Amino acid sequence: MNPITELLNATLYIGGVPILWREIIGNLFGLACAWGGMKRLVWAWPVGIVGNALLFTVFMGGLFHTPQNLDLYGQAGRQVMFIIVSVYGWYRWSAARRAGLRESTQTDPSRSIVSEPADNVAVQPRWASTRERAGLVVAAVVGTIVFAWVFSALGSWGPWAEAWIFVGSVLATYGMARGWTEFWLIWIGVDVVGVPLLLSAGYYPSAVLYLVYAGFVLWGFVTWWRIQRAPDQTPRSSSRPRHLTS
Repeated sequence: MNPITELLNATLYIGGVPILWREIIGNLFGLACAWGGMKRLVWAWPVGIVGNALLFTVFMGGLFHTPQNLDLYGQAGRQVMFIIVSVYGWYRWSAARRAGLRESTQTDPSRSIVSEPADNVAVQPRWASTRERAGLVVAAVVGTIVFAWVFSALGSWGPWAEAWIFVGSVLATYGMARGWTEFWLIWIGVDVVGVPLLLSAGYYPSAVLYLVYAGFVLWGFVTWWRIQRAPDQTPRSSSRPRHLTS
């Protein structure tokens, strides 16, 4: 057995239940990404990509022979979409940060409760516009219906729940890249559906991490909301970087 195979198959037993280490590690990377996103730090994106790659191998259980031996196409597919959207978010946040450094218009850390250095902050949170919110709603409804049909045809386990988790996750990640505070609320909706699905499928570390995420996203939402409500938030380039509002 080569080292890569040994890493993929490393298993922890809790109460006689086999749990893959890569499921635990992948979720920890995801949690670190969420923490970095709340702090508005660019490195959140590459960290999240590593976790996505690990979790893809977990949720394609039939292909990678996990203890659950289930193929959750929605969960696996969203890891691929996370990687794609995360590359986009990584680019946008990096571009905004570089622009802020060039123009000396980066966010003042004294107006952020996270107290990060100014040159680390990549985005100023804002509410999505009415048009942008309408687009999110339409994408959520249409996307869930379409992907429920796709996942059902593929033989996915729990296609409707899978469809919403997949679509909601993509929309939340895209909203994070755009700097929309609403993305935290979308994550809550994903967690509400994801916890029961993962528990019933036997992915216990992921279900537990979903519960942790639920509390974390509430914290993140309050953090971004308070940043928006902080005094002296004027409509200048530092509060709405051009690369994030185009």
